[in-house]
Amino acid sequence: MATDVRSTDLIEAAPEDQGMSTVRLRRVSDLARRYLDAGRWAGAVSMIARGGEVVHFDTIGQRDAEAGLEMRPDTIFRMASMTKPIASVALMMLYEEARFLLDAPVSDFIPSFKDLQVLAGGTADSFTTRAPSRAMTIRDLLTHTSGLTGPGENSVTGQLYARTGKLGANVDPKSTMADTVATLSTLPLCCDPGAQFNYGISTDVVGHLVEIISGQTLAGFFEQRIFEPLRMPDTSFQVAASKRDRFAALYRQGGANGALRTRDDGSADARYAEGGTYFSGAGGLTSTAADYMRFAKMLANEGELDGERILGSRTLDFMVQNHLPNGAEFGDIVNAPLSTWITKGTGFGLGFAVLLDPVKAGVLGTEGEYYWNGAFSTSFFVSPNEDLIAMLLTQLGGSTYDIRREWRSTVYQAITD
Repeated sequence: MATDVRSTDLIEAAPEDQGMSTVRLRRVSDLARRYLDAGRWAGAVSMIARGGEVVHFDTIGQRDAEAGLEMRPDTIFRMASMTKPIASVALMMLYEEARFLLDAPVSDFIPSFKDLQVLAGGTADSFTTRAPSRAMTIRDLLTHTSGLTGPGENSVTGQLYARTGKLGANVDPKSTMADTVATLSTLPLCCDPGAQFNYGISTDVVGHLVEIISGQTLAGFFEQRIFEPLRMPDTSFQVAASKRDRFAALYRQGGANGALRTRDDGSADARYAEGGTYFSGAGGLTSTAADYMRFAKMLANEGELDGERILGSRTLDFMVQNHLPNGAEFGDIVNAPLSTWITKGTGFGLGFAVLLDPVKAGVLGTEGEYYWNGAFSTSFFVSPNEDLIAMLLTQLGGSTYDIRREWRSTVYQAITD
């Protein structure tokens, strides 16, 4: 059964007490309402904190329109790639224990990666390979410059990934990340390590490194080292039967005039059922706005929350600097960016995108802001300069809307100090 949580229960301070405007924050809700009224999504949750206190929390629409279930403050969402920052933090916790160095070859921990080759040419039916210019490092995995990519039809390597039937959204939930890594060991890299930013499966390997180094499953490490200390009870790779009524339906874009096509048929939701063993560091977690805000508050507070330190402050500062090779921006190094990505004035750290220059990026924001999004239209950012955290959660796959940039402007315009 759903718990009796109200939006007002999660508000910790009046906006005016933290240099924001109650009136202007209504524009955040108004934007969500416009998307709802246009039939672009079924519902959403928005949450904003400043000065370490939540000043805005709003729910709108429904978590399952067909079932007539309203969006609730404790609705559980598929976080998709918003799993990646958590997996990256987990690996850096082990870095703090001197368990590895960032420039260490990944093959030191995954021996089957030692002989990886790079695609040299051809098609998925007939291709040639060559030796890489250098070994793949752990830093390459954290920055998506490893040469690994993701399943898809837009590249030869993507087609090869898809043909395995063992990589991507439809992976067997009873398999393990060790199975995924074994499959990757048989496939060519799409480019030399360090040559391109290729968004895809690198963070799954990050998660597997956490398992290898810690001796725990990724789920176990997350629970013991991050979720329990931060009091995130609704964040997991699996949605318990007692919580299924809070699990939002997933929708797909594609109807007439940009409207929703339909609720997803749920075929991919087997991965979230209890008893699964596939723990994807790249995109497997489910969570609530309140839970993920706890994680974001820890980040904003330089690694500590309510007396529980997850990371050292210097480690976190290091993670949110631009680590792309030679100080490159996304636009200089990214291969086939998504339509809603900000490619100018933006770099990438160890698990997060980093805003380097808001003017070049063409967005309202602050230098040093770091963020990431999820494939199902989830998003969050942390601005250290503004002591600001913002989060927007919905469940819309395949979206080409610029909602994240529109939403960002409604958040920043509400600052008054």
